[in-house]
Amino acid sequence: MISSSPRNIAFYNSLIISLIFALTYFTLRFWYNQIPIIPGVLLTFIVFSLSYFSINYSINKFIYNKVKLIYRTIGIMRSKKKEKKIRKNIQSDDVLDIVNQVVIDWGKEQEEEIEELKKGADYRRDFIGNLSHELKTPIFNIQGYISTLLDGGLEDENINRKFLQKTEKSINRMIALVDDLEYISKLEAGELKLKPEKFDLNMLTREVFDFLEMKANENKTELVINVPQNKTINTKADKKRIRQVLINLIDNAIKYTDKESSKVTISFYDFHDNYLIEIKDNGVGIHEENLMRVFERFYRTDAGRSRDKGGSGLGLAIVKHIIEAHQQTISVRSNEGEGTTFSFTLAKV
Repeated sequence: MISSSPRNIAFYNSLIISLIFALTYFTLRFWYNQIPIIPGVLLTFIVFSLSYFSINYSINKFIYNKVKLIYRTIGIMRSKKKEKKIRKNIQSDDVLDIVNQVVIDWGKEQEEEIEELKKGADYRRDFIGNLSHELKTPIFNIQGYISTLLDGGLEDENINRKFLQKTEKSINRMIALVDDLEYISKLEAGELKLKPEKFDLNMLTREVFDFLEMKANENKTELVINVPQNKTINTKADKKRIRQVLINLIDNAIKYTDKESSKVTISFYDFHDNYLIEIKDNGVGIHEENLMRVFERFYRTDAGRSRDKGGSGLGLAIVKHIIEAHQQTISVRSNEGEGTTFSFTLAKV
């Protein structure tokens, strides 16, 4: 098989051109004897030489530039070092093989990009669907309450205040949803800057317990801290954001402790240079296949964690973003029927 390197391509093409020229020249001499032989041989050699150098130059210049353009287009040539390597390979190896490999690599990259786009499209579709569902419920409620009032309920003192209060509640739910969406968008975009300060995590947790005490009592849930009240647990973080993390996680635990003797326990552990904080409930638990998705926006694991529990469906997603913004980690483990534990870390001081 004839090699397709630039020099060989130039040689064989030049040979063909010169043979055609020689054949033409000596055919003419056959008809016109006065045409000399020696100039014909010399001219054939000149044609061969010019053809060889012209073709070789054109292949090296124009094919290389085409290959370089392909590499730049698909993002493979990302450094001068790679460009030099490609130049060296093109000059020494089979040009067509290199182009073929480039096309193959480009095809693989396109397949990967298509898969990523499909995943992104699926996520956006789920997100829009969930958002529509979250907004639809309070909107329909408001519409129903207002329609009832307009149909004569406004004059009935037994229902007008009650329905206006329900309307207000649905409006507040929508406002909370929009605020949470705005907040999580800013977290993802890095627009909300952390303001680290030193504070006592034990004291902050007890403040959050006091804040949620009424809700815990309504749900008949016992709140327990597994450290003495006078023990100091100093950390350095954005106190306002960590307070929100504790509120979201403890509130979430209170909602799903469905047992008669419901209990939410928070514990602190030394974990190398960090504290490990665990918030545990003894509720219905989460199925294993759903554990990886609990931090997704609007994700509801099952009927036990349905929308009738309230909230925007963004609490855990916000918690995850806040913890990761502190360069820390958060995880969840659960056993169905036994409860769920959320764990996160914060730096020691």
